[in-house]
Amino acid sequence: METIVFGGGCFWCTEAIFKMMDGISSAIPGYTGGRTKNPTYQEVCSGTTGHAEAMKLEFSPRTAALTDMLEIFFASHDPTQLNRQGNDVGSEYRSAIFYSNGKQKKEISNFIKEKQKEFGDRKIVTEVKPLGVFYPAEEEHLDFYAKNPLNPYCIFIISPTIAKIQKMLQTQ
Repeated sequence: METIVFGGGCFWCTEAIFKMMDGISSAIPGYTGGRTKNPTYQEVCSGTTGHAEAMKLEFSPRTAALTDMLEIFFASHDPTQLNRQGNDVGSEYRSAIFYSNGKQKKEISNFIKEKQKEFGDRKIVTEVKPLGVFYPAEEEHLDFYAKNPLNPYCIFIISPTIAKIQKMLQTQ
């Protein structure tokens, strides 16, 4: 099993998207990349912890290819927006990938280099760093989309993103 962590805006959306993917054994929302120990959701949302809302994925490389995860990650958010995804603004919503080994780092670097061609003059600003301490989010954030499908954020933000990713996967 391997671990990788993606930060691509609100972790409610990131979790819902990656839970659709085959080969991922665990998807846990949480916080990483900052300096505050054991941060709370409120602290992270204040922008003072340095942490990003993120999704920790555990997967078997035999059944879930990192390149497939990267395709989904880059299709599900705008990696050219610094510290923002839509109406979610602040460093806690930054585009980030936290890798757990050198092979992942190299694959991510090569992927971004190729993906940049699709964005032209709009530079990919995704932060790429080794994974440090990951703090799981509070219980109310786990499976948020599945538990709250009628929440306005789920209806207007997550559902359209899921539809976009499903369409992308069907055409591959």
